[in-house]
Amino acid sequence: MSAFGAWTTAYGLPAFAYTMDQESDPRAEWDPVLDPLTRRHFVHVGNRRITLVTDNYGLSDLFDEHTGLLWLTRGTGVTRVGALSTDISTSERVFGPTFAIVRVADDRVALDRTVLCPEGEHPWVLIRLRVRNLLDEPVRLELTEEWTAGAARVELISGAKPSEDPGLELELELVGGPRTGSGRLTVPLELEAGGEWLLELRYGLLGDETDGWMNGRVGEVTGSFASSLAALRERLPRAVAARAPEAEREVPWHAALLTGAACADGVLGGHTLDQGSCYSFRHGFNGAARDPLQHALPLVYIEPDLALSVLRNTCAWGGPDGDLPYALGPDKQPWTDLFRPSDQNLWALWLAAEYLSATGDLAAFGEPVPYHPVHGATPVSLGANLRRQFRFLTDVVGRGEHGHLRILNADWNDMAITESGVDREVMISHGESVLNSAMAAWVLPRYAVLAERLGDDATAAEARELGEELRDLVAGEWNGRWYRRAYGPGAVVGESDLWLEVQPWAILCGAAPPERAVELLHTIERTSAADSPLGARLRWPDRGAYGPGGVGTIWYAINMTLIWAAAQHVPELGWQWWRRMSLAAHAAAYPDVWEGTLSGPDAYLAPETERPGRTWDLAELGVAMQAYPVANLHSHSQPLLAYLRLLGVEPFRAVAAPEDAGFASRVLKVGL
Repeated sequence: MSAFGAWTTAYGLPAFAYTMDQESDPRAEWDPVLDPLTRRHFVHVGNRRITLVTDNYGLSDLFDEHTGLLWLTRGTGVTRVGALSTDISTSERVFGPTFAIVRVADDRVALDRTVLCPEGEHPWVLIRLRVRNLLDEPVRLELTEEWTAGAARVELISGAKPSEDPGLELELELVGGPRTGSGRLTVPLELEAGGEWLLELRYGLLGDETDGWMNGRVGEVTGSFASSLAALRERLPRAVAARAPEAEREVPWHAALLTGAACADGVLGGHTLDQGSCYSFRHGFNGAARDPLQHALPLVYIEPDLALSVLRNTCAWGGPDGDLPYALGPDKQPWTDLFRPSDQNLWALWLAAEYLSATGDLAAFGEPVPYHPVHGATPVSLGANLRRQFRFLTDVVGRGEHGHLRILNADWNDMAITESGVDREVMISHGESVLNSAMAAWVLPRYAVLAERLGDDATAAEARELGEELRDLVAGEWNGRWYRRAYGPGAVVGESDLWLEVQPWAILCGAAPPERAVELLHTIERTSAADSPLGARLRWPDRGAYGPGGVGTIWYAINMTLIWAAAQHVPELGWQWWRRMSLAAHAAAYPDVWEGTLSGPDAYLAPETERPGRTWDLAELGVAMQAYPVANLHSHSQPLLAYLRLLGVEPFRAVAAPEDAGFASRVLKVGL
């Protein structure tokens, strides 16, 4: 159904065969809004350290977030054998979950080239080359592998700027042969009639890392490539669902791209799981803090060690007062100039509770976690760090006139203040978020379980009591059609229009009795979700103003909670909505749009907008998701978490899984 190609398999894994000729097909051209028109289509894959950005021209970018947001290369990596070259548009191109394949051939030889991010925390890529002689006579050729280093640091908003970093030494190595810092190696080939050669090379930050990768001789297979792919096949989860057959392909794909975006953090420890897309790769910040926490939630059931590592890393963004900054800048320093959200501690408490529920690993909460170095503070245990975050939520964020948690200058919705219609400064000082209250009413009782198991009965009792109070307040926000969104002095937000983000949380926290929950879910299907192939819009009715504030936008994060709420009350709606969230649904509705084919943004524009199936921009402010509309981790984490919720996987709650769907990872098996 996609104009760009079709799904296939490669090395026993889901993959996408890119078949479009981008040079001649007019559908290839797209507008990044902030940058010139382009025909480049790309996808991000990786391991726990390096990111490979592979494109339809057969070229590669390498990105490393170990000490900051840094491009190592841009548009490089070419193999040449005789007259053949892998950077031609007529090549066969295949995008895999941690690799990219290019195949070219002429009348003498065929060349298969795979660039792989090996399993682990290796800051380099492995290049595997297979050269086959197509003739009935011997041939003598020269193979050249060439990469060009091009370090560029991403600066706030303005984008990547060339950078010289003497600490970075990109090298190219022929496994079993020489290593060079020039990025260019040449190997003479002598091929018998019908014969072939296999070569492996490494490129990147090689350092002294050689064990297990230097056991072969030139022309031999070392086993490293095959063992890495075998480990990947064993690591990725499996899924089967009669009501969503695309899950069999998309669940392992999403898991690979989600985990492949992790990077070992050389400054704060643990792993960051950056939101990516325009935020990191184009505009230069890792934010908001809630996002890595949200991305890690499904990993609790897939790779719990990584989920814990992300929790520890994100808690280390903050200071001893329990505050988490909105974001980290390109140098990993706290960035607080733009937003000061009121919800971020809730996400840390949620991930911590979900991790404990799934693993029972109470010891993890006794291990020390540092604070960001700018604070010069003594590390405390993870449990103590979370308790301080709870105190910040209750004592600093606090509650407003109506008893709801305060909104500060944003909650989950960064544009809530702007879109509320209330004076900005008044709303920041006195505004209240029903969304925060509803989310807290679900999170805090689960955090209370964690606090109890850590022996902190006083905090547990306080968290549970506050959660119950907020649940009752949210219950009172029903206006006969939906739940109100926020309060400002003398103003009610969400009385005459439906703000989607609060509705699922009102259901999940128990503020909505079952009959009302069913009624509300069907109302959403008739209104926000009506005639929308990708999911429910954030705001209804349509008032003609399209942008990240909500109207005309479809957000992965909110459709996830909506699917979760439906799973508890109207499962058939939940499965329908999950299918609308799928890559298959985007390809069917918008086959000529690259974003959504293999990866996506955090939100799509609805059918009634000027660019349906694409994503938002604030070009007048110099920012745009459309400038980098793929590699946002919401497009991978939220389908995974929503799928698990459809199977009844929730913290501290036993639910029978449906008989016609299943999931299996190394740590969890449901229905398979």
